[in-house]
Amino acid sequence: MFSLAKDRIEKSKLWTIVKRMPKGALLHCHLEAMVDFDWAIEEAFATEGVCITAAGPLVTPQQLQKTGFSFTYSKTNANDHGSVWTEGYVAGTPVTLSSAGGNFPGGGRQAFIEWVRSRCTMTPQEHVAQHEGPNEAWRKFLSCFPILGSLVYYEPIFRKFLRRLFKQLLDDGVYFVDMRSAFYTPYRRQGEEEFDADFFNYLDHMDEEIEKFKASEQGKDFWGARMIWTTVRQLDKRAVVKHMKQCIEMKLEFPELIAGYDLVGQEDMGRSLADLAPELFFFRKKCAESGVEIPFFFHAGETLGDGDSVDENLFDAILLGTRRIGHGFSLYKHPLLIDMVKDKRILVESCPVSNEALRLCGSIMSHPLPALLARGVPCSLCNDDPTIFGQHANGMSHDFWQALQGWQNLGLAGLGSLAENSVRWASYEDYGAKEWAQDVKDGSMGKGIRAQRLKEWIAKWERFCAWVVDEYGVDENLDPAE
Repeated sequence: MFSLAKDRIEKSKLWTIVKRMPKGALLHCHLEAMVDFDWAIEEAFATEGVCITAAGPLVTPQQLQKTGFSFTYSKTNANDHGSVWTEGYVAGTPVTLSSAGGNFPGGGRQAFIEWVRSRCTMTPQEHVAQHEGPNEAWRKFLSCFPILGSLVYYEPIFRKFLRRLFKQLLDDGVYFVDMRSAFYTPYRRQGEEEFDADFFNYLDHMDEEIEKFKASEQGKDFWGARMIWTTVRQLDKRAVVKHMKQCIEMKLEFPELIAGYDLVGQEDMGRSLADLAPELFFFRKKCAESGVEIPFFFHAGETLGDGDSVDENLFDAILLGTRRIGHGFSLYKHPLLIDMVKDKRILVESCPVSNEALRLCGSIMSHPLPALLARGVPCSLCNDDPTIFGQHANGMSHDFWQALQGWQNLGLAGLGSLAENSVRWASYEDYGAKEWAQDVKDGSMGKGIRAQRLKEWIAKWERFCAWVVDEYGVDENLDPAE
């Protein structure tokens, strides 16, 4: 199991090889769960005015484990507001991090950091508790996002967070990223106690940091980043429609940044695509009226079900014209859908470590991705939510290592094919449906930016393979004449 093997993975010779591999593009990740936690919490302590606020006192073990809390900003001296660790704490009152950390019962600041870590990551015990089933894992998983979002969605930290994220991805051989964000946790500009009313500043600051990093010396090899707007699938019709309108408004403001639309959250407990069909057709109509192209990149088939409404999201995702499928865990059960996915050139964004952590499989050995690869389904590897799942790294090396070590019929060439697919199916710019299909089909033989990126990646891959041979080639003389 990944959580038990992680330390040994990072000490292996194969880890050194995989770390150096050019992995191409990261097509499936959620921004709030791409936080370098140790860095972010220290940055919060060092940033003036950052506080903690909770929904009630955090005194008993039950309260420490379940009561909601978040990070916030306050101009006033929050130290005068008492302690969140006492019964007298008034819900919603901000308390400075220095005070909250210093007064944390049973260990002070370091114990406080470890407590926060336990609330916004899957603990080692939770990783291996397969008997509790997916629903319990999802309850913990979803509770992490508001905490992590509140930690970094304050402008001074947010800007640094993005620059650090892009640098970490590039260092891991990731040159482009299609990010997802739920646009659920509000954003706050520097020095402002009130949250922004919309996400204009959030996207504006993101756009600025992407361009600054690409223009910097350390980011010269970075191809860029775009955002897939996501809506929580548990929301009601009115809330979903409001979110869709916001997406279109922000697409008009940031046409180069917004790449597509998706729905997120636990499929088993949320609304199916069939139930959401009226809203999705409304969205398409509004996009056409506004003159914008916002394609679908749906999560689908992230379930153990077979033939239920969640499993059927795969059918509807394909019928609705999704360009990629997030997870597609149950796709291997459906021969007809497999043929349709291949015919329509839909890529599966596979996230093995995530699927294991959320209890869809027990380990990499029982993951269904090899079954899809054997049928010729285009797939790529992705890391999904590395902060929450305990990778302690924002790159994709853990998922790549697991695949290479776990599946004997994959090999280095197979791993390279998965990386090449990620470059081929990345959303570098806007395309109509027919243009997208033709551009993906043409691959490196095309004329646009996709072909250019594929050629660049192939050159990087060849240099990597030459390095592997030079560094780890055989020592003995294999010449039969000697």
